[in-house]
Amino acid sequence: MDLVNHLEGRLLFAVPKKGRLQQAALDLLDGSDIQFRRDHRLDIALVKNHPIALVFLPAADIPTFVGEGRVDLGITGRDQICEHEAITPPTEDTGAEEVLDLGFGYCQLQVQVPKNGPYKEPKDLIGRNISTSFAGLSKKYFEALEAQYGGATNGNGTTSKQLRTKIKYLGGSVEAACALGVADGIVDLVESGETMKAAGLEAIDTVVESKAVLIRSKHPSNPELVDKIARRIKGVIAAQKYVTCTYNVPRKLLPTVTKITPGKRAPTVTALDEPDWVAVNVMVEKVKIATVMDDLASCGAEDILVGNIANSR
Repeated sequence: MDLVNHLEGRLLFAVPKKGRLQQAALDLLDGSDIQFRRDHRLDIALVKNHPIALVFLPAADIPTFVGEGRVDLGITGRDQICEHEAITPPTEDTGAEEVLDLGFGYCQLQVQVPKNGPYKEPKDLIGRNISTSFAGLSKKYFEALEAQYGGATNGNGTTSKQLRTKIKYLGGSVEAACALGVADGIVDLVESGETMKAAGLEAIDTVVESKAVLIRSKHPSNPELVDKIARRIKGVIAAQKYVTCTYNVPRKLLPTVTKITPGKRAPTVTALDEPDWVAVNVMVEKVKIATVMDDLASCGAEDILVGNIANSR
């Protein structure tokens, strides 16, 4: 099938084609009932149950395609959006709009230097060599730094607008730049920090904190479908984040237990056949449920049950 000629009338949704965000993004699509089959030789997949075509792109390119309106929706990292906007500032008609924080892919874009080297503060790197895959953000960061601490001066004593710090773009293995003598410092993404430590580096500042986000074009081809997909993805995220907690408790204890389990909006309270007792059903954050169950039991709640949520709206 010639997929390119089957895109007419379909909403275009960009997904990372590889890397740290891809699998979690695909899991979100699966939970949102976006059904497709991708031929590994192709970067386009037609969705079976919606007028959508998935376009698999490098995460760094997705803000460009969405920002220029070539693609309607996309999943990428906030770091990539900031890098794109540092190079191509958004206008009234261009640039991507952030729809939803997807809650995964947390990392930090940090300024890093050799741990035992002479550079201890960001200002020490002014005028030095910096290697990075984020040239736009790095240039913007060091422009602000030089403006704060003083850059080069002209013959008349005024500050030059020319950047003294030398930004060198590297497509990968940025952490090796200092050890190989290419750079005095680097600007690179840090997740766990293990790679940075193994390279003998330490962070001295954070440029951007990032998570995966859902973005949309300012002029999507099908705004109603964009909103529907966003609601579905939001529901999947809520289902992953929360569990349901049901328990029985004496009615007189309701003011106490509802402080422990206030729910997203309010608990559902149902009268039991046994006088003065009620059943409470409520959503609780998954990471807090063990502590919540302990607190409920201590307050006099009984028959405490926890269930997973398959999906929500």
